[in-house]
Amino acid sequence: MESLSTRFTTSVVGFALVCVAVYFGWVTLLPFLLLIGFLALREYIHMVDRRDIDVRRTGLYLFGAAIVVASYPGWPAPWAGGSWREVVLTAATGYLLVAEVMQPGERPLERVVYSLFGLLYIPWLLGYFLMLRYSPDAEGGLLFFALPLLATFAADTGGYFFGYFFGKRKLAPEVSPGKTVEGALGGLLVSFLVVVIVTRLANIWSLPDAFLYAVMVASASQLGDLSESLIKRSLGAKDSGNTLPGHGGILDRLDSLLFAVPITYVFLNINVF
Repeated sequence: MESLSTRFTTSVVGFALVCVAVYFGWVTLLPFLLLIGFLALREYIHMVDRRDIDVRRTGLYLFGAAIVVASYPGWPAPWAGGSWREVVLTAATGYLLVAEVMQPGERPLERVVYSLFGLLYIPWLLGYFLMLRYSPDAEGGLLFFALPLLATFAADTGGYFFGYFFGKRKLAPEVSPGKTVEGALGGLLVSFLVVVIVTRLANIWSLPDAFLYAVMVASASQLGDLSESLIKRSLGAKDSGNTLPGHGGILDRLDSLLFAVPITYVFLNINVF
C-alpha cells in the first residue's frame, strides 16, 4: 500500500507539472524540458557506466541543452528551410570527433557512438515536444500536444488489459517477454477509439486520418517501449534509474512518448488538416 500510495502521489504531481509546463508555452515548457533532459541524460550515463562504457559527459549535457533550446520554433531560421537543431547536432558531432582526435584514450569510436546516440535518443527527441507545442500555432498546439499523451495512455492501458486476458503470442520475447501480439492489437484498438472521440469533439480530421494516426502513434508508442527495454537489457539495467519514487527512472516513463510525440509532429506536417 505504501508503494502504491507513493506511485499515485508521484503520478498526480507529475501530471500537474506537465499540465502547467505545457499550458503556458515555451516560458515554462523549455525549462521543464531542460530539466527532464538533464535527468534523463544522467540516467543514461549511469546505465552505460555499468558496462564500463565511457561517454563525453560534459559534451552530452551542454549539447543536449543546446539541442532542446534550438528546438524552439520561434528562433529565426539560420537559412531558408534550415533549423538550429541541425547546426547544434553538426557541431556536437564535430566536437566528439575532434575531442577523440585530441585525447583518444581507450575505445575512442565506442565513446563517440554512445555519446552521439545519447544526444539523438534523448534531447533530439525531446525537442519535438517543444516543436509540437507550436504546431500549427500556440493555440492549436495545445490540442495536438494532448493527442499523443492521450493516445499513448490509451494504447498502454488497452495493451495491458488485452494482453492480460487474451495474450498468447509473444511480440518480442527476447526484448520484453511480457508484451504480446494480442496486447499490441488491443492497444491499437483502444488508441483508435480515443483518437476518434477527441478528433470528433474537436472537429478535426476524417475517420481515415484518425485511423492512420492511431496506427502510427500506437506503433511508435510500442516501439519506444521496446527500444528502451532493449537498451536496458543491453546495458544490464532493470530500470533506467530511481528518479521518480514508485515509478523508476525518467526514461522508464518517457520511453513511449519519446517516439509518439515526434511521430505526431511528422504526421501533422505531412498531413493536410
